[in-house]
Amino acid sequence: MICGTRADGDFADPAAAVAHGASRSLADVPWTWLRQVHGSRVVVVEAPGASRGQEADAAVTCCAGAALAVLTADCAPVGLSSPEGVAGVLHAGWRGLVAGVVGATVATMRSLGATQVFAGLGPCIGPHAYRFSDGDLAAVVSAFGPQVRSVDAAGYPALDLPAAVAVAVERAGASLVAQAGICTHCSDDHWSWRARRDEARQATVVWRPAR
Repeated sequence: MICGTRADGDFADPAAAVAHGASRSLADVPWTWLRQVHGSRVVVVEAPGASRGQEADAAVTCCAGAALAVLTADCAPVGLSSPEGVAGVLHAGWRGLVAGVVGATVATMRSLGATQVFAGLGPCIGPHAYRFSDGDLAAVVSAFGPQVRSVDAAGYPALDLPAAVAVAVERAGASLVAQAGICTHCSDDHWSWRARRDEARQATVVWRPAR
């Protein structure tokens, strides 16, 4: 799992970024990127570069040489792997989490033969910068429990997105084994919609090396 930064370029238009060679600094293999919609659909990638541009928020593969990418600028990118070589990546905003994107991705990996599933959480917005309306926060708390409720730097209700991802991963029967611990809102090295209204996106890429 490779988490890009601002230095790796803007992937908001992934087709253009890949065509111009920006992807080579992260993974110099054919990419599958998605048209992310904050949902729970998962695509199965059966060949390097296949299924690119599909409307989904997660992709999985057991194909060597396939690179799976999601794009973020505060939402949580999560990479997944298994001892059997099944790999996955997902884009987790709060709506996608509530819709069940983590569970759907892990279930799809298991359908391809994964037994143990390990997850890594990339850079995303921290609770001190993620002020939330009472109604939206209540929906996430209802789905994942009171541990996802927080307050921001000014004391207003906030969502702890990393905590919500951790709960979702555990409920899916996977293991969260790594966290970047980087807040995109605070980092000068990452794009952030909340901090600066950045329309640019960083890429997180998971791939199986070709044998």
